[in-house]
Amino acid sequence: MPRSSAIKTGTILKRNKTGPVRKRGVFPATFNPPTTAHLAIAEAAWRQHNLDEVHLVLSERPLDKDSVTRPTLDERVAVTRASVAQHRWAEVSVTSHQLLADIAADFDVLIMGADKWEQLHELRYYQSTDHMQMALASLPTLAIAPRAGSLLDIPAEVLLTLPADMTTISSTAARAGAVDLMTPAARAWADANGGWPQ
Repeated sequence: MPRSSAIKTGTILKRNKTGPVRKRGVFPATFNPPTTAHLAIAEAAWRQHNLDEVHLVLSERPLDKDSVTRPTLDERVAVTRASVAQHRWAEVSVTSHQLLADIAADFDVLIMGADKWEQLHELRYYQSTDHMQMALASLPTLAIAPRAGSLLDIPAEVLLTLPADMTTISSTAARAGAVDLMTPAARAWADANGGWPQ
């Protein structure tokens, strides 16, 4: 039976001292490679949460991910930037943070896939159950993309609406040779480099 969890959904807008309120979302991922689902998730969050900006953020040392030597971080950043170049609301950056709570600290909405939602509920990342609940409560508004086969219920109030075919796409499958799942920029990098390394 899928598990479920309560999470706060209120949004706090941040104002620049010299500018208007801008509602900002952050989408942390390795983008290894960026896929059509990544783009669909970012755009769904932008539309459904009325965001002014969506920041696709790559971590220098992703939590629970094997070290990626090729493509390098700089190459993945470049490919991800090329993948979202047509979207005026999209930004790409790098962070030294690993924990989602730290990455999301200055944003109004935290965007993630169902796999990250499950990771957030794994006790091994926390000191105790109380610590986990406190960490979850500290997060900003969540925007969670459904994933086929997810083991953990996603509360309806934070669930993004996506086309059904986007819920089965994974970077793992793209690396394994399903290049049609990659963004055009990622496919171009793979074509120029003999494929996207697994």
